[in-house]
Amino acid sequence: MLSRLVLTDFRNHADLTLMPGPGFVVLTGENGAGKTNILEAVSLLAPGRGLRRAALGEMARQGGAGSFGVAATLFPERSQKNAAEFPSRLREGLGEGATYVLASAFEESAPLPRPLPQAEGELEEGEMQPSDAPAVGEVDVATGTLASAPERRIVRIQGATTTANALAEWLTILWLTPAMDRLFVAPAGERRGFLDRLTLALAQSHAHHAARYDAAMRARNRLLADEGRPDGDWLSALEAQMAEHGAAVDAARRETVTLLGTRLAHQDDSPFPRAGLTLEGWAGDTTRLQADLAQGRARDAAAGRTLSGPHRVDLIVTHLDKERAASLASTGEQKALLLGIVLAHADLVAERTGQPPVLLLDEVAAHLDPARRAALFARLAGRGQVWMTGTEDALFDAIGPQATRIAVGR
Repeated sequence: MLSRLVLTDFRNHADLTLMPGPGFVVLTGENGAGKTNILEAVSLLAPGRGLRRAALGEMARQGGAGSFGVAATLFPERSQKNAAEFPSRLREGLGEGATYVLASAFEESAPLPRPLPQAEGELEEGEMQPSDAPAVGEVDVATGTLASAPERRIVRIQGATTTANALAEWLTILWLTPAMDRLFVAPAGERRGFLDRLTLALAQSHAHHAARYDAAMRARNRLLADEGRPDGDWLSALEAQMAEHGAAVDAARRETVTLLGTRLAHQDDSPFPRAGLTLEGWAGDTTRLQADLAQGRARDAAAGRTLSGPHRVDLIVTHLDKERAASLASTGEQKALLLGIVLAHADLVAERTGQPPVLLLDEVAAHLDPARRAALFARLAGRGQVWMTGTEDALFDAIGPQATRIAVGR
């Protein structure tokens, strides 16, 4: 969970500090007050481009310095077993006896990382600065940009510069936004992205494999598009990389679908409809993928893209109780199905990792009837930190007093 959040020149927030407690964190305010901006800032504490998938340059406050910073102090909400392991893991990763400073601002004079590689995943070392020791179990993380490089993301954990993928080792964040309401009728790429976020919460190496696969595929596509006969050895090397990482991506996705599908199928007492999950499209191992790529060179060159591999897979969702595709369900049913998937996945993550994910639910309560809204709050109570937004305080009356309530823009 987050015990402290600091935004500097992020979207409409020039300088904002929040001290959220465990459990529910309720953000209320008028439209345009910046509630979703706060959720977006939290989502940047995970690998990827955040819940809006916006360009970094768009996140810097208009009229600001041209840069932004998002910093947080994390405290693990782990099971008793994992809580005992956490301090030793922290020492192992950062150095016995070391103390560090929170990198909440990104000054021009601060040590900068090397230019990011084409594919994230290589750990980059930065300078660790001694300071007062954080509380036992606490971890300070920060991300942002410099005015001199507004499209280059900087990530620091305990003051050490690293990659965004390293954030997955410390925090799992899942979100639902109004933009996802039509996920089941959107292009397949949207559902793959959703599945990849679910998979990353269970397999920390998933982001590394996905990035390496995409980088090798882009290089192969460029090579096939060049005039003249492409270098066969170079193609084979790129295809070997794609096969290695692509097979790992496919295996992790399928394990996630199996685990989550089984949990959903047995949730007879859920207030939300049960979803069935399957993967449709390419399937195979390293050998199969490497052979498919080698045999498909002429076809892929003519198409201008790679036509075999895990990037061609689609997540198919069905309404189990009505035995029909989720894409044919009503808008309300689709929202309820999606919410049920996210809730079941949050339980799965907590069970398998010992740490519940941080949930970001943007304007979810407003779209539920009072009975289902109360059922949602009951389901989420005691299951980790849950950030929710709404325009009216009354939407969250059923939560009771055990929430951090923040009026945004007032």
